[in-house]
Amino acid sequence: MTTTRRKFLTTGALGGAAALAAPAVHAQSPIRWRLQTYAGASLGAQVAKPAIDMFNAIAGDEMQIDLFYADQLVPTEELFQAMQRGTIDAVQSDDDSMASPTEVTVFGGYFPFASRYSLDVPALFNDWGLNEIWGEEYANVGVKHISAGSWDPCHFITSSPITSLADLQGKRVFTFPTAGRFLSQFGVVPVTVPWEDVEIALQTREIDGVAWCGITEAYEVGWADICSHFLTNNISGAWIGHFFSNMDRWNELPEHLQVLMTTCFEQSHYYRQHWYWAGEARLRTEGDKLELTSIPDAEWGTVEAAARDFWEEIAAESETKAKVVEIFRNYNAAMDQAGRPYRYS
Repeated sequence: MTTTRRKFLTTGALGGAAALAAPAVHAQSPIRWRLQTYAGASLGAQVAKPAIDMFNAIAGDEMQIDLFYADQLVPTEELFQAMQRGTIDAVQSDDDSMASPTEVTVFGGYFPFASRYSLDVPALFNDWGLNEIWGEEYANVGVKHISAGSWDPCHFITSSPITSLADLQGKRVFTFPTAGRFLSQFGVVPVTVPWEDVEIALQTREIDGVAWCGITEAYEVGWADICSHFLTNNISGAWIGHFFSNMDRWNELPEHLQVLMTTCFEQSHYYRQHWYWAGEARLRTEGDKLELTSIPDAEWGTVEAAARDFWEEIAAESETKAKVVEIFRNYNAAMDQAGRPYRYS
């Protein structure tokens, strides 16, 4: 075949243009997101960083997420507003702590006795309909609910022993808004301080303890070095936390990056399942910093009964809240009926 001068110049020019264009594609900056977690640096290294590192390693030049810890960019109670405005792109938190303006906010963190074990949380969201409710609630306010997962149970870690409900009277405790609202009927005084100031507040006795976590976190973040006692009774079997993002930022992502992010965050939920589960048992049996105490089952039963009354109080506030409470009620009844190993008592 004879190549004419016109064909040579045309193909040569096109080839040269393609060659010049190719480096420009690779030189494009990656998509960059900023994600802030509710957790401080020591805890965030376990509950957030592994997932972000995994995503960044796989996404490579396409996208990178910059991780920020509690209050580094905005105070935790302003996380929702900052994400909604697009000041930050994504958040790891519970609904309650970041003060989201939704009907499900009250259920974030530790809704009293809604769960017994950490597996209850993914079961409730993935198999009992909570994902759909959360997705709709957050879509209405311009936020993408990416996924929910469980953290540790909620115990009292204090500077003095608790062996009866009377010992709770007057205890100044750092806790979540809804948990504090519930516990106040037993004389607990909920105190709000920035997460990074909790250690100082414990040292100066501005607060008497925390009802924020389990024993794993108490050791991980250093609170076990300041407090002396751990109450084995808990008001919830698992903290309910989530990953969220600004809806516009989410919709701008190509589908494969949405899938990758969701997968990495789901792996994060799985990691916490075994990290907390193993840690809670190991530090109860091998830890030497906190003395374990318990309130007798019969006396603690009055707290569990009060939780059911609290559920009804919340359910009366709106149709959506009533729907969530009904799911909690039906789920726990099913677990009780299923018996061991789902429920032992």
